[in-house]
Amino acid sequence: MAWSQLKNKGVCLNLDNDNTISLSMLETELTYTSGSRHLLFKNRPMERSTVQRSAIREALQRAGRPLLAQEVLVMACETVPRIGIATIYRNLKTMVDEGLLRQVVLPGENPRFELSGHGHHHHFQCNQCQKVFDIHSCPTDLANLAPKGFTVEDHDLTLYGRCKNC
Repeated sequence: MAWSQLKNKGVCLNLDNDNTISLSMLETELTYTSGSRHLLFKNRPMERSTVQRSAIREALQRAGRPLLAQEVLVMACETVPRIGIATIYRNLKTMVDEGLLRQVVLPGENPRFELSGHGHHHHFQCNQCQKVFDIHSCPTDLANLAPKGFTVEDHDLTLYGRCKNC
């Protein structure tokens, strides 16, 4: 079987700088290190890099804010014109499961999605256009707001108002 045929079946062979040879398939990864006689076998889902996933990731990067699935669809269509909403939902779920994306859930709203890795932050929702924006600061001393004897373990804060465009 030619290399291009293997590649099309989800098989990837890499030789790293440290003389590690990795053979990756859709659901498994095999690693052999030069000088050892051991083969490491990991049975884990491999991240699939598809045009659709790239379009979703790029849409979220360009927006710079959490997006509804429908907003992701509109932006991803600029790169992949025939992408459908079912593909968007399926990929969003998979990317959340893999830790690449994070869901932003506001009360009474459909979930929005943002790229992982922002660290702790909060959100602002515009009452006019309903868009949600990141707030990269956090009020201090929230523990004093809790009733006496209670322990604050985490918090989530959403501000509501009007964005600069509205």
